[in-house]
Amino acid sequence: MGETGREEYKIQSFDTETQKLLKTALKDPSSVDLDKVANIIVDQSLKDCVFSKEAGRICYTIIQVNNMPMMALVNPVYDCLFRLAQPDSLRKEEEVDCLVLQLHRIGEQLEKMNSQRMDELFSLLRDGFLLQEGLSSLSQLLLLEIIEFRAADWKMTDAAQKYYYSEVTD
Repeated sequence: MGETGREEYKIQSFDTETQKLLKTALKDPSSVDLDKVANIIVDQSLKDCVFSKEAGRICYTIIQVNNMPMMALVNPVYDCLFRLAQPDSLRKEEEVDCLVLQLHRIGEQLEKMNSQRMDELFSLLRDGFLLQEGLSSLSQLLLLEIIEFRAADWKMTDAAQKYYYSEVTD
């Protein structure tokens, strides 16, 4: 499997040069162009949804090694979220669920890094909620919940908790 105590990453699908770049980024992030690394990881994640979980592990490790937020990931992450906010994705419950889950986890931090892009993203989500035909009830509920979550300064109010999740706790 590899050396004890070391994580192995599934990067075999990349060419040799890219594998070398990713391995270097995992060991010494300051020695590589993190924008390039981020774009490679995001592009592969968009092509191969199975790789997405691995991408998250790689990014988390790079952030831990680098001991700072990975600024290089802000725009690629926004790009992924914008892709999930497109009309074809909003018609798929699992993609809306993924979008909302990510916004719950990192929305506040992303907004601090680039509030203009967050405003643009939420304009898309609002328009999708109001104007998109063919949305399931669950997708509508999830979109409304994340819109209200952001409006409440990225916090869940007691009223919102009761409204959106009362079925879960009953």
